Amino acid sequence: MAWRWRLISFLLWLPSFWNDWNEPCRRHLLNQDSKEAFSIASKQYRTAFHFQPPQNWINDPNGPMLYNGIYHLFYQYNPYSAKWGNITWGHSISTDLINWTPLDIALRPSEPFDLQGCWSGSATILPGNKPVILYTGISESGHNVQNIALPKNISDPFLLEWVKPPYNPVMVAEGVKPTQFRDPSTCWLGKDGLWRTTVGAEDFEKKAKALLYRSKDFVKWTRAEQPLFSTDSSSMIECIDFFPVSAKWKRGLDGSTIEAEDVKHVLKMGVFDNSHDYYLIGKYLEELDEFIPENVVEDDHRMWLRYDYGSFYASKTFFDAENRRRVLWAWSNESDTISDDIVKGWAGVQTVPRTIWLDENGKQLVQWPVRELESLRMEKVELKDVKVSKGGLIEIKGVKASQADIEVEFEFPELKKAELIYHDWKLDDAQMACDEMCSSVPGSIGPFGLLVLASHDLEEHTAIFFRVFKTSTAHAVLMCSDQRKSSLWPELYKPAFGGFVSTDIKEGKISLRTLIDHSVVESFGAGGRTCITARVYPKLLLTGDTHIYVFNNGSETVKITKLKAWEMAKARIN
Repeated sequence: MAWRWRLISFLLWLPSFWNDWNEPCRRHLLNQDSKEAFSIASKQYRTAFHFQPPQNWINDPNGPMLYNGIYHLFYQYNPYSAKWGNITWGHSISTDLINWTPLDIALRPSEPFDLQGCWSGSATILPGNKPVILYTGISESGHNVQNIALPKNISDPFLLEWVKPPYNPVMVAEGVKPTQFRDPSTCWLGKDGLWRTTVGAEDFEKKAKALLYRSKDFVKWTRAEQPLFSTDSSSMIECIDFFPVSAKWKRGLDGSTIEAEDVKHVLKMGVFDNSHDYYLIGKYLEELDEFIPENVVEDDHRMWLRYDYGSFYASKTFFDAENRRRVLWAWSNESDTISDDIVKGWAGVQTVPRTIWLDENGKQLVQWPVRELESLRMEKVELKDVKVSKGGLIEIKGVKASQADIEVEFEFPELKKAELIYHDWKLDDAQMACDEMCSSVPGSIGPFGLLVLASHDLEEHTAIFFRVFKTSTAHAVLMCSDQRKSSLWPELYKPAFGGFVSTDIKEGKISLRTLIDHSVVESFGAGGRTCITARVYPKLLLTGDTHIYVFNNGSETVKITKLKAWEMAKARIN
């Protein structure tokens, strides 16, 4: 069968080669309305290894799966414009999660039950290796309904065509607002032989619910009397993801793994009120079909953990059975204006795929870019045991500063000199803390970290940094990704994102990995315990005069125990 897979690999690669070769011509047409040579519509802001189509709008990742050795990624896509609207399911395939080949649109509005759009959903592999899509359609009446789509030809390795059975819709809103009922999760199979899924909804009392549905045949679905979970702290939760994690191993688990002593469950919810993804860890009681969160003191989503504290939403995971891992995707929206998007002809990217597992403390998740991303690493530079005193600035030379992967470990031996935290900051206050204490505000241990996509005079830069504080009982670590000086372009959204890092720093060390990809900066603190994604558009990117620096504005010297930086090759994407 080796010849078959070589043929598949060649067919996957060939369209990407054509797209790469033809890309300059296509972009010239997209940007023909731009009169300014140095414009935000420049192709320099397109990414090199983050997933995006050649043009137009994308948002939520949908139905990711591995099927017969090929990864499939579907996504919300407007085939006609760089603005939100005309939503379909775009479709691309890959053999390595890094290089992607575009296929025809998988789902288009075509039936009374999805005439106003084919919205977000999931893919499930049924017994007999049969994939099925469960998605939200908006019907002629404007109501949200849940529908099924099946491959037209199960033997087609690319799953090019999908059909919508006439018995759709399979779920309609009951007891909740019909316009607030959407985004079915990947399904799981219980010991009783019933399939289950959860759907986000808002009831008539403005209470958010993760509704539970059961089915014996995947056709007729019945709503459970009680929701899987509900909260008063938001009016609507969407893009729900529900999956098991091992408390013993980093490897992922199939979604139907339920009862075991070392298995917990993760309930991830997109909170519509602020467009952030929050998650809870707890136990799933199958006999009651109820999720019981752990360590939740109050019903307040602001106190829940987040996958990512930056530009990151509508995330979706899938179980990669061949590699025994759970892989996470998410949408990262643009931070420029709609008019900018129209001129440049595209909007939206997916974050790099991340492997996700339960931390050894059992209280949070850990994320790390999939190992396949390392295949793009090229030129490498290293530093070791370099001290950075107060006001220190060390440039990292030898790699392309706009397209790089940096891993650095910092050491700060004088923990006792950490400044006392002077605010009663809660989990949700990290962004406010980063607003108040930017990278130029001196402290004791910190701020220290990286200045990326920086000009030589630092007039433009994005700062990713840590600050270490003393609390009444221990220490607190604040991680920030500050974009306020990231660009000289006006009318951009340039916040200071932040999150607190839950990690043991008794040894006085902390790590940071940052992926720089033109207009995307993804950062992973403390081995992936706190993650922040930023979208930035520095003017300097258009001239190529970009720099990377390590800095320290704290009074205490920190040491770079080790630093490795790689220039990244361009992936073949759509």
